[in-house]
Amino acid sequence: CKILRCNSEYVAATLNLRGAGREADYCSALRSYSHCTRKAARTCRGDLAYHSAVHGIEDLMIQNNCSREGPTWPPRPRPPAPERQGFQPLDICDYEKRFLHRHGRPPGYQHCAAFGDPHIRTFHDDFHTCRVEGSWPLLDNDYLFVQATSSPVVKGSNATVTSKLTIIFKNMKECIEQKVYRAEIGHLPAAFEDGSVNGGERPGGGSLAIRERSPGRHVEIRATYIGTTIAVRQVGRQLSFSIRAAEEVARAFTEEQDLQLCVAGCPRGQRIPRGELRRGAAEAARALCKELLPVEDAYFQSCVFDVVTSGDANFTAAALGALEDARLFLPDAERLHIFQ
Repeated sequence: CKILRCNSEYVAATLNLRGAGREADYCSALRSYSHCTRKAARTCRGDLAYHSAVHGIEDLMIQNNCSREGPTWPPRPRPPAPERQGFQPLDICDYEKRFLHRHGRPPGYQHCAAFGDPHIRTFHDDFHTCRVEGSWPLLDNDYLFVQATSSPVVKGSNATVTSKLTIIFKNMKECIEQKVYRAEIGHLPAAFEDGSVNGGERPGGGSLAIRERSPGRHVEIRATYIGTTIAVRQVGRQLSFSIRAAEEVARAFTEEQDLQLCVAGCPRGQRIPRGELRRGAAEAARALCKELLPVEDAYFQSCVFDVVTSGDANFTAAALGALEDARLFLPDAERLHIFQ
């Protein structure tokens, strides 16, 4: 309701009326006042100050013999808007701009991935191969909750893959409503669980958006309000997850939220020793992985391990997809390859 603006414009117009022509100018000011209240009628219907102003104008126009038709008082010129330092109200939903405005420098980022049998690349560039089966949290912080569910590649197999991913973008008052994304083997949707493709009806709803990069195979979720991008892929009968998150966001958790595979990696009792990975490597698997992964880094070793333990050549594409995400998400190219 803008009745206070109408009141202030009327006061400013009549404050210094003197001399000849005062009556005519006063009526012009009242007509302007009346016109302003009519424009505000829709939004001010339940406002007592609005109704008082409307009745007051009627009384003053009668007392001063003012006609309803006639000239109006020129509105008071508005003061120039203060010069902004490149920061608009909706920039609150643009993490990079918000961080730059606060700190005078771009934010730092961290990368985590889960793929294959499953292998975890943590935010701290540790690389673990896990025995995990069932549901485990990849992330659990103030902004995001990501849970991966692992199942055997085939019944009775020791090799497991990620069969389901649940990603929850927690409510952020200025920008997005809470949104849930779920993917399962054979179902990689390009929308949130409620059918939407963005953060909702709020002014900053566009700061969370889903993009289908390859139907049924690759989905990208951009959450610019927290400086985060997530890639979810399906290769054969498995899912993979990659994230590029702002450092502030990745660290926004309490001591109670200590079980996060992206932060601490696999629990010690769930890690497969590196020696076991080397012993399982077969020459045929090495040749197959070498075609797509010429650098014999952790991604290559993971590929070899997965092909040997599962007998599924699709694992080569899973490792390649994780490497491509890392190449895209890591600003520091020197951190791309991890050698064990």
